[in-house]
Amino acid sequence: MSSTKPLVAITGATGGQGGSVVTSFLEAGYSVRAITRNTSSPKSLALEERGVEVVAADLNKIDTLVAAFSGATHIFGVTDFFEPFVSSGPKAAVEIETAQGINLARAASLTPTLQHYIWSTLPNSTKISSGKFTVPHFEGKNQVDAFIKTSPELLAKTTFLWVTWFASNATFPPFKPTFHSTSGKYLMFQPTGPSTPILSIGDHTKNVGPFVLAIARKPELTLPGKFVLAASDKTTTGGALEAWGRVTGKETEYVEVGLEQYDRLFPDWGLEFGVMMEFWGVLGDESWTGEEVIRGEQLGVTRLGGLEDGLRAWGVDALLAD
Repeated sequence: MSSTKPLVAITGATGGQGGSVVTSFLEAGYSVRAITRNTSSPKSLALEERGVEVVAADLNKIDTLVAAFSGATHIFGVTDFFEPFVSSGPKAAVEIETAQGINLARAASLTPTLQHYIWSTLPNSTKISSGKFTVPHFEGKNQVDAFIKTSPELLAKTTFLWVTWFASNATFPPFKPTFHSTSGKYLMFQPTGPSTPILSIGDHTKNVGPFVLAIARKPELTLPGKFVLAASDKTTTGGALEAWGRVTGKETEYVEVGLEQYDRLFPDWGLEFGVMMEFWGVLGDESWTGEEVIRGEQLGVTRLGGLEDGLRAWGVDALLAD
């Protein structure tokens, strides 16, 4: 006898966002289908052991996605900008992410059983800033948003999810404090001042899932074509460094540098993230606007760990590792 439970198909299921979504929907009693490139990887096999159906698909091949989405009532779509960014640079990464996101949207639109498509995206920095700031890892997602909006039938079934700052970003060089031997302090270099606002999801491997589940459970609020802000905490760049210091027990200092200096310190990455930090620094809370936004409180998503909780979850060793 076939299951009568709703079936959620989750892309990026072995990654941070997708993995969190898998956990939330499993715990809620849904049938869960994990979509991944490699069904024999250790992470894929671990999902199978938890009762997840694991299916192979390639975001570059729409026919594989159509097959993987077959029978799904709910689909979670997410793309990875940074894998092609590392291998091919920002321009190619935008093009690749755009193409993959459009493939996901088209495949979702070709799924007759689809009730709800939840797409992980980011605000349109170019539009919000009147052309002053274009953040590459926002840009491809924005083009996918625009594509979805051209399809009334798909838009009616779509919720756009804005996922905010990951605590794990503190393990990557542009945001990871660096030990300075003569001062004995850990210095964090940023192209904006310490009052730059940060909205954070905290530990994205735990906190994205509850938002996606709440979106699916409350379509009367999240459809048609609504935007949801996934954040569990609000702080600043200086506050984030202070939290890092409390978790690690290390003395810290914030160092503001110019964008060009920042990019020389962190080649390629500095420009990519530096533009984002300048966007946040200049626009402040308006960085997460441009659409009518639904917040976690409206969906009943509360009591999630914030940025400092996320840093503690990653652990001191990970935060201090070279």
